[in-house]
Amino acid sequence: MARLPQLGAFGVKHGLKTCSVADVIAWRRKTESLIEKVVSVRMPTKFGDFRLHLYRSKVDEYLHMALCAGDVGRTADGQLIPQKDPILVRVHSECLTGDIFGSLRCDCGWQLEESMRAIGQAGKGCILYIRQEGRGIGLVNKLKAYALQEQGIDTVEANLRLGFPPDLRDYGIGAQILVDLGIRKLRLLTNNPRKIVALSGFGLEVAERAPISAPTTDENRAYLASKRDRMGHLFGDLLKSE
Repeated sequence: MARLPQLGAFGVKHGLKTCSVADVIAWRRKTESLIEKVVSVRMPTKFGDFRLHLYRSKVDEYLHMALCAGDVGRTADGQLIPQKDPILVRVHSECLTGDIFGSLRCDCGWQLEESMRAIGQAGKGCILYIRQEGRGIGLVNKLKAYALQEQGIDTVEANLRLGFPPDLRDYGIGAQILVDLGIRKLRLLTNNPRKIVALSGFGLEVAERAPISAPTTDENRAYLASKRDRMGHLFGDLLKSE
Protein backbone atom coordinates (compact mmCIF):
# COMPACT_ATOMS: atom_id res chain seq x y z
CA MET A 1 0.00 0.00 0.00
CA ALA A 2 1.41 3.38 -1.04
CA ARG A 3 0.95 6.64 0.82
CA LEU A 4 -0.15 9.83 -0.95
CA PRO A 5 3.39 11.20 -1.57
CA GLN A 6 4.41 7.93 -3.22
CA LEU A 7 1.20 7.86 -5.25
CA GLY A 8 1.84 11.42 -6.38
CA ALA A 9 5.31 10.51 -7.59
CA PHE A 10 3.91 7.40 -9.30
CA GLY A 11 1.29 9.53 -11.04
CA VAL A 12 3.89 12.02 -12.30
CA LYS A 13 6.10 9.20 -13.57
CA HIS A 14 3.28 7.51 -15.50
CA GLY A 15 1.26 10.58 -16.46
CA LEU A 16 -1.65 9.73 -14.17
CA LYS A 17 -3.81 12.16 -12.25
CA THR A 18 -4.03 11.57 -8.50
CA CYS A 19 -6.19 12.90 -5.70
CA SER A 20 -6.73 12.22 -2.03
CA VAL A 21 -9.85 11.01 -0.25
CA ALA A 22 -10.05 14.50 1.27
CA ASP A 23 -10.13 15.92 -2.28
CA VAL A 24 -13.06 13.64 -3.15
CA ILE A 25 -14.95 14.66 -0.02
CA ALA A 26 -14.33 18.35 -0.69
CA TRP A 27 -15.52 17.95 -4.28
CA ARG A 28 -18.71 16.18 -3.18
CA ARG A 29 -19.42 18.92 -0.66
CA LYS A 30 -19.17 21.50 -3.42
CA THR A 31 -21.14 19.60 -6.07
CA GLU A 32 -23.66 17.42 -4.18
CA SER A 33 -26.29 18.12 -1.56
CA LEU A 34 -25.13 16.23 1.53
CA ILE A 35 -27.77 17.57 3.92
CA GLU A 36 -31.46 17.04 4.47
CA LYS A 37 -33.91 19.23 6.34
CA VAL A 38 -35.56 17.44 9.27
CA VAL A 39 -37.84 19.98 10.92
CA SER A 40 -38.33 23.72 11.50
CA VAL A 41 -39.88 25.22 14.64
CA ARG A 42 -40.34 28.58 16.36
CA MET A 43 -37.73 29.10 19.07
CA PRO A 44 -38.43 31.95 21.53
CA THR A 45 -35.31 32.81 23.60
CA LYS A 46 -34.20 35.44 26.10
CA PHE A 47 -32.51 37.18 23.15
CA GLY A 48 -35.66 37.31 21.02
CA ASP A 49 -37.76 35.12 18.74
CA PHE A 50 -35.95 32.81 16.34
CA ARG A 51 -36.83 29.97 14.00
CA LEU A 52 -34.78 26.82 14.50
CA HIS A 53 -34.03 24.69 11.43
CA LEU A 54 -32.67 21.19 12.08
CA TYR A 55 -30.55 19.48 9.41
CA ARG A 56 -29.09 16.00 9.16
CA SER A 57 -25.83 15.26 7.36
CA LYS A 58 -26.13 12.41 4.85
CA VAL A 59 -22.44 11.65 5.34
CA ASP A 60 -22.24 10.96 9.06
CA GLU A 61 -25.80 11.38 10.45
CA TYR A 62 -24.71 14.37 12.57
CA LEU A 63 -27.44 16.88 13.35
CA HIS A 64 -26.73 20.58 12.76
CA MET A 65 -28.90 23.60 13.50
CA ALA A 66 -29.56 27.03 12.03
CA LEU A 67 -31.14 29.58 14.37
CA CYS A 68 -32.61 32.37 12.26
CA ALA A 69 -34.14 35.69 13.26
CA GLY A 70 -36.29 37.95 11.11
CA ASP A 71 -37.16 37.35 7.47
CA VAL A 72 -34.25 34.99 6.92
CA GLY A 73 -34.10 31.49 5.52
CA ARG A 74 -37.39 29.75 5.00
CA THR A 75 -40.90 30.33 6.25
CA ALA A 76 -42.82 27.80 8.36
CA ASP A 77 -44.21 26.20 5.20
CA GLY A 78 -40.75 25.91 3.62
CA GLN A 79 -40.84 28.87 1.24
CA LEU A 80 -37.45 30.48 0.60
CA ILE A 81 -37.21 34.13 1.67
CA PRO A 82 -35.19 36.13 -0.91
CA GLN A 83 -32.09 37.84 0.47
CA LYS A 84 -31.23 41.39 -0.55
CA ASP A 85 -28.50 42.64 1.78
CA PRO A 86 -25.75 40.88 3.78
CA ILE A 87 -26.94 39.71 7.20
CA LEU A 88 -25.25 38.90 10.48
CA VAL A 89 -24.15 35.26 10.54
CA ARG A 90 -22.30 33.35 13.22
CA VAL A 91 -20.89 29.95 12.18
CA HIS A 92 -20.40 28.37 15.60
CA SER A 93 -18.72 25.03 16.20
CA GLU A 94 -20.16 22.98 19.05
CA CYS A 95 -18.39 23.40 22.41
CA LEU A 96 -20.18 21.44 25.09
CA THR A 97 -17.98 22.69 27.93
CA GLY A 98 -18.31 26.34 26.95
CA ASP A 99 -21.82 26.45 25.47
CA ILE A 100 -23.53 24.28 28.11
CA PHE A 101 -21.42 24.50 31.27
CA GLY A 102 -20.10 28.03 30.78
CA SER A 103 -16.43 27.03 30.88
CA LEU A 104 -14.06 29.97 31.23
CA ARG A 105 -11.18 28.08 29.60
CA CYS A 106 -12.37 29.21 26.17
CA ASP A 107 -14.45 32.00 24.65
CA CYS A 108 -17.00 29.76 22.92
CA GLY A 109 -19.98 30.12 25.26
CA TRP A 110 -19.52 33.87 25.48
CA GLN A 111 -19.32 34.18 21.68
CA LEU A 112 -22.50 32.14 21.25
CA GLU A 113 -24.47 34.31 23.67
CA GLU A 114 -23.10 37.54 22.22
CA SER A 115 -24.01 36.35 18.72
CA MET A 116 -27.57 35.61 19.81
CA ARG A 117 -27.76 38.99 21.52
CA ALA A 118 -26.39 40.86 18.48
CA ILE A 119 -28.69 39.09 16.03
CA GLY A 120 -31.66 39.48 18.37
CA GLN A 121 -31.01 43.23 18.62
CA ALA A 122 -30.54 43.51 14.85
CA GLY A 123 -33.80 41.63 14.35
CA LYS A 124 -32.28 39.65 11.50
CA GLY A 125 -29.52 37.08 11.13
CA CYS A 126 -28.53 33.45 11.54
CA ILE A 127 -26.48 31.33 13.93
CA LEU A 128 -25.26 28.13 12.35
CA TYR A 129 -24.48 25.55 15.04
CA ILE A 130 -22.17 22.88 13.63
CA ARG A 131 -21.30 19.57 15.30
CA GLN A 132 -17.50 19.63 15.29
CA GLU A 133 -16.48 19.65 18.94
CA GLY A 134 -12.97 20.69 19.94
CA ARG A 135 -12.08 22.28 16.57
CA GLY A 136 -12.95 18.94 14.96
CA ILE A 137 -11.15 16.45 17.24
CA GLY A 138 -14.17 15.48 19.36
CA LEU A 139 -14.99 15.79 23.05
CA VAL A 140 -12.71 13.01 24.32
CA ASN A 141 -9.63 14.39 22.59
CA LYS A 142 -10.51 17.95 23.53
CA LEU A 143 -10.53 17.01 27.20
CA LYS A 144 -7.24 15.15 26.73
CA ALA A 145 -5.88 18.36 25.20
CA TYR A 146 -7.11 20.24 28.27
CA ALA A 147 -5.18 17.83 30.47
CA LEU A 148 -2.03 18.54 28.46
CA GLN A 149 -2.64 22.28 28.76
CA GLU A 150 -2.72 21.88 32.53
CA GLN A 151 0.89 20.72 32.21
CA GLY A 152 1.83 24.10 30.75
CA ILE A 153 1.55 23.76 26.95
CA ASP A 154 -0.80 25.80 24.76
CA THR A 155 -3.90 24.69 22.86
CA VAL A 156 -2.07 24.33 19.53
CA GLU A 157 0.78 22.24 20.92
CA ALA A 158 -1.71 20.06 22.83
CA ASN A 159 -3.48 19.14 19.57
CA LEU A 160 -0.16 18.41 17.88
CA ARG A 161 0.96 16.11 20.69
CA LEU A 162 -2.28 14.16 20.31
CA GLY A 163 -1.55 13.72 16.61
CA PHE A 164 -4.00 16.30 15.25
CA PRO A 165 -3.59 19.56 13.33
CA PRO A 166 -4.36 22.74 15.30
CA ASP A 167 -7.75 23.01 13.56
CA LEU A 168 -9.61 20.13 11.85
CA ARG A 169 -12.88 21.96 11.23
CA ASP A 170 -14.57 21.83 7.85
CA TYR A 171 -17.28 24.25 6.76
CA GLY A 172 -18.65 22.45 3.70
CA ILE A 173 -21.78 21.11 5.42
CA GLY A 174 -22.37 24.46 7.09
CA ALA A 175 -22.06 26.26 3.77
CA GLN A 176 -24.64 23.91 2.23
CA ILE A 177 -27.07 24.69 5.05
CA LEU A 178 -26.66 28.43 4.52
CA VAL A 179 -27.25 28.03 0.78
CA ASP A 180 -30.33 25.88 1.44
CA LEU A 181 -31.64 28.72 3.62
CA GLY A 182 -31.01 31.21 0.83
CA ILE A 183 -28.24 32.95 2.76
CA ARG A 184 -25.36 33.84 0.45
CA LYS A 185 -24.21 37.29 1.62
CA LEU A 186 -22.81 37.44 5.14
CA ARG A 187 -21.66 39.89 7.76
CA LEU A 188 -19.66 37.22 9.53
CA LEU A 189 -19.33 37.32 13.32
CA THR A 190 -15.81 35.96 13.76
CA ASN A 191 -12.22 36.71 14.71
CA ASN A 192 -10.88 33.91 12.54
CA PRO A 193 -9.74 35.00 9.05
CA ARG A 194 -9.44 31.37 7.96
CA LYS A 195 -13.17 30.95 8.45
CA ILE A 196 -13.77 33.77 5.97
CA VAL A 197 -11.57 32.05 3.39
CA ALA A 198 -13.20 28.66 4.03
CA LEU A 199 -16.76 29.93 3.58
CA SER A 200 -15.84 32.02 0.54
CA GLY A 201 -14.53 28.83 -1.07
CA PHE A 202 -18.08 27.46 -1.11
CA GLY A 203 -19.57 30.35 -3.06
CA LEU A 204 -20.65 32.49 -0.11
CA GLU A 205 -19.91 36.20 -0.07
CA VAL A 206 -18.44 37.52 3.19
CA ALA A 207 -19.15 41.23 2.76
CA GLU A 208 -17.87 42.19 6.20
CA ARG A 209 -16.18 40.70 9.26
CA ALA A 210 -17.88 41.67 12.51
CA PRO A 211 -15.47 41.16 15.45
CA ILE A 212 -16.73 39.25 18.48
CA SER A 213 -14.11 39.26 21.24
CA ALA A 214 -14.64 37.81 24.70
CA PRO A 215 -13.46 39.62 27.83
CA THR A 216 -9.96 38.64 28.92
CA THR A 217 -9.78 36.78 32.23
CA ASP A 218 -7.08 34.95 34.14
CA GLU A 219 -8.61 31.67 32.95
CA ASN A 220 -8.68 32.39 29.21
CA ARG A 221 -5.75 34.80 28.77
CA ALA A 222 -3.23 32.16 27.62
CA TYR A 223 -5.82 30.49 25.37
CA LEU A 224 -6.74 33.75 23.63
CA ALA A 225 -3.06 34.66 23.24
CA SER A 226 -2.42 31.30 21.55
CA LYS A 227 -5.31 31.85 19.15
CA ARG A 228 -3.93 35.28 18.31
CA ASP A 229 -0.23 34.39 18.05
CA ARG A 230 -0.36 30.85 16.66
CA MET A 231 -3.66 30.71 14.75
CA GLY A 232 -3.91 34.27 13.44
CA HIS A 233 -7.16 35.26 15.14
CA LEU A 234 -7.89 38.98 15.10
CA PHE A 235 -8.69 40.49 18.48
CA GLY A 236 -8.12 44.21 17.92
CA ASP A 237 -7.05 45.78 21.23
CA LEU A 238 -7.64 42.56 23.18
CA LEU A 239 -4.48 41.48 25.02
CA LYS A 240 -2.77 44.63 23.76
CA SER A 241 -1.29 45.29 27.18
CA GLU A 242 0.74 42.06 27.09
